[in-house]
Amino acid sequence: MLDLLYEPWPWYVAGPAIGLVVPLLLLFGSKQFGVSSNLRHICASCNIGNVEFFNYDWKKAGGWNFTFLAGTVLGGFLGGYVFANPEPIQLAAATITDLQTLGIQDFYGLVPDDLFSWEVLGTGTGLTVLGLGGFLVGFGARYAGGCTSGHAISGLSDLQLASLIAVIGFFIGGLIMTHLIYPFIL
Repeated sequence: MLDLLYEPWPWYVAGPAIGLVVPLLLLFGSKQFGVSSNLRHICASCNIGNVEFFNYDWKKAGGWNFTFLAGTVLGGFLGGYVFANPEPIQLAAATITDLQTLGIQDFYGLVPDDLFSWEVLGTGTGLTVLGLGGFLVGFGARYAGGCTSGHAISGLSDLQLASLIAVIGFFIGGLIMTHLIYPFIL
């Protein structure tokens, strides 16, 4: 049974599990799913200033969302440290070659230390990828009215045209980043 915690779950288990989230949310009276909603709930709970956008009952609107966020952080810790797989990430040979061309040599752990470590954060590449990239992701998620998980899971299942447009934009942005911007930055 513990072997299930050390390896990725197959698509036919993980996919339906993710797909069941939306019906469960609808059964319990919530339509929002995603991580970026928590940023607004955190600001509302701090009651900073008298900003109209943050004046709402965050306990009613975001209670389950905080639980989801806490579970995400706990799951990341468990997966990254407690149940970490000591083997290298299993990637296609062509992907490894492409990443090595960009200067990424470390394929152990959840993310390459060549990009995501405290030592790299102080470099120009680290500040660009982690600092500027993190800001743009956070800003973009709020500007788009939600993050990738919120739009792709909740919005699409709710047949929202705005979510379809956002998801298409996320994919286009990911392709541009992968094929045009990352090679330039790295």
